[in-house]
Amino acid sequence: MYALYADLLIDICSINPGKIMAREQLQVLNALDVAKTQWYHFTAIVIAGMGFFTDAYDLFCISLVTKLLGRIYYYQPGSDTPGALPSNVSSAVNGVAFCGTLSGQLFFGWLGDKMGRKRVYGMTLMIMVICSIASGLSFGKNPTAVMSTLCFFRFWLGFGIGGDYPLSATIMSEYANKKTRGAFIAAVFAMQGFGILAGGMVAIIISATFKAQFPAPAFEVDPAGSTVPQADYAWRIIVMFGAIPAALTYYWRMKMPETARYTALVAKNAKQAASDMAKVLEVELESEQEKIEKMSQEKGNDFGLFSTQFARRHGLHLLGTTTTWFLLDIAFYSQNLFQKDIFTAIGWIPKPKTMNALEEVFKIARAQTLIALCSTVPGYWFTVAFIDKIGRFAIQLMGFFFMTVFMFALAIPYHHWTLPDHRIGFVVMYSLTFFFANFGPNATTFVVPAEIFPARLRSTCHGISAASGKAGAIVGAFGFLYAADGIGVRKTLIVLGVINFLGMIFTFLVPESKGKSLEEMSGEGEQENGSTAESRQTVSV
Repeated sequence: MYALYADLLIDICSINPGKIMAREQLQVLNALDVAKTQWYHFTAIVIAGMGFFTDAYDLFCISLVTKLLGRIYYYQPGSDTPGALPSNVSSAVNGVAFCGTLSGQLFFGWLGDKMGRKRVYGMTLMIMVICSIASGLSFGKNPTAVMSTLCFFRFWLGFGIGGDYPLSATIMSEYANKKTRGAFIAAVFAMQGFGILAGGMVAIIISATFKAQFPAPAFEVDPAGSTVPQADYAWRIIVMFGAIPAALTYYWRMKMPETARYTALVAKNAKQAASDMAKVLEVELESEQEKIEKMSQEKGNDFGLFSTQFARRHGLHLLGTTTTWFLLDIAFYSQNLFQKDIFTAIGWIPKPKTMNALEEVFKIARAQTLIALCSTVPGYWFTVAFIDKIGRFAIQLMGFFFMTVFMFALAIPYHHWTLPDHRIGFVVMYSLTFFFANFGPNATTFVVPAEIFPARLRSTCHGISAASGKAGAIVGAFGFLYAADGIGVRKTLIVLGVINFLGMIFTFLVPESKGKSLEEMSGEGEQENGSTAESRQTVSV
């Protein structure tokens, strides 16, 4: 032990004090770091969080109406089964928004660092409002026209949603204080849970209302009459409802001032940063323009994304955030495909033949709402409660560990869980996997990229990390279907368990940012006299 401390002391003494020294923090940034939790923090959470509420609603509401779309547009007269979307159409309807989201994360992440967080923030919301409404419209009445319109506008809806990821995370991280920053960013992300709940509740209300107004027999009694013409309005209303929360939030997003870190560190306007934050914090702040100009003349902290300097300082960090998010989303979005098995196993959804079209929407929505209420939402808020106490690293590692354990627990005795007497156990295992995904990497992979990169690259790096995750979601959503058909569900579950284990391994590349300022994590708090910096890696233990 003494030898270890001696070696550490020698290493510290060997550092050239002239090469790296602490830069004096700008007063406006220090004021944000040490500010007590105030009303503006909660306002920022709601404004940013409503975007994620809308994101989740728009992304997940489509799964509630795909069965209805099949009954309306793809029923074959004389068939003894209800109409269903062809596999290629189903894949397009469910997956096209993910493709748009991936594109939007990359584009708006980059644009947020070029134009500013606030200016781009309104663009993403307006895209979401317009495309939510347009998704419920159609050019023509035949199936091809309706599905083509739906897919086209859902791609652009996803494009707007994608922009919300890096911008919301970056804005919240740059507004928050050091002490509760993780909880604030996680709270923004946790609004997804309420968005999923809202999607289920809106579908329940709409389907129940239409079902009461336009009663219809079950499919097995009257195949043609089981889908009333008015059902075509029901799915459109459910899809278009997502425009309302986004539209209500637009005014407040436009009133938010630009973050001080962007204004001061990227735009180099210390006077504007001090003025904006003085109003927000209700304190007097010096502009310190001379200090900004002096910082801008220094070399060493002006490197770009594709520079050797970035690779040395943050290359492993970016590898860690992209790989963990990619691996998480393969498993996380694959899990959603189990829902139909669970709903059927515990009797929440009867066989399609025994229901009419609107009744089926009601039963699917009720089942999704109960799952979200029991496992998804609590997991998010456990992260909010504990992320600043036990740290991002510990929560992410724990989440991946338990996801691995429960995935193998489902996979190895898979036949056991398929027996009627053991299906409740399957439901419990499934819910726990979802819980530890949300009280784990699903939240932390969103939080950490917003904290560890320099201000001028923060939104871009978060967008890259998020896009990597969405690539994993595409693999999970489409690859799992083919894998399950090819190698069987049991072997596919084992593969997903291995993926979760790999996520646990790559977590060791991600630094712990609990209790540290953004400048301390990114290295922007260091001043260099030499031409290069000593790379200061943060090791999680």
